[in-house]
Parts: sequence; C-alpha cells; structure tokens
Amino acid sequence: MDKEQRKQAGKEYAQSHRPMGVFQLRNVKSGKVLVGGTMDLKGMQNRLLFQLRMGSHINKELQRDWQEFGEDSFRYEILEQIKPREELVLSPEDLKPYQEEVKVLEELWVEKLQPYGERGYHRLR
Repeated sequence: MDKEQRKQAGKEYAQSHRPMGVFQLRNVKSGKVLVGGTMDLKGMQNRLLFQLRMGSHINKELQRDWQEFGEDSFRYEILEQIKPREELVLSPEDLKPYQEEVKVLEELWVEKLQPYGERGYHRLR
C-alpha cells in the first residue's frame, strides 16, 4: 500500500462508524462489575485490557482483583449498542447526539445494576 492509499484508508477509517454503547467488565468469580459508556466499544475493550495487563488501571480495587483472580476471570460484555442513523458521522458536532445517548444509557444501566460495594467497582458519589 503506497502513501496515498494509506492516507485515504486513514481518512475512511476516521469517518467510519464504530460500535458505541454501554459495556460491563464482569468478574465471574465475585460477580462484581464495572459499567461504562463509550463511543467505541471495541476501542474501550482494548484500552481496559491494556491498562489492566500493565497494572495501570485507575480503579485500584478492579486492578487488585484482576491481579488476584487473573484475566480469565473477567468478561467484557456489551449491554446495549446504539444503532447509527443513516447519515455518516463526519464531525465532532455530528457526534453530540450519540454522546448524549451513550451518557443516558450508561446512567440507566448503572441505576439498574447498582454496581456498588459487593456488586461492583463503582463508588457512590
């Protein structure tokens, strides 16, 4: 692939839709979950796994359990995915309605699952 083809492929990727929505990272040994919303579900999965493998995740309780139970004790699961509308997302302005939808869905899932204390890795605010 030459330089111009790489540039075009990069541009097409930047303008493409990535699956967005709400996920949970579930500890199958304890049942605890971390719930989150993201504009890129696959990217978030990669990020979480990288941080946990490197021992650098900001949630110290989650990191401690990861180290104690091991990677095989965790499952990344999509709870709800947002279907894109017909139009192509071309700018940050076009993303705002999706970002708001992700935020609302995340709040609903946190309310439903109550991932606090023995049930999860979230802290009450």
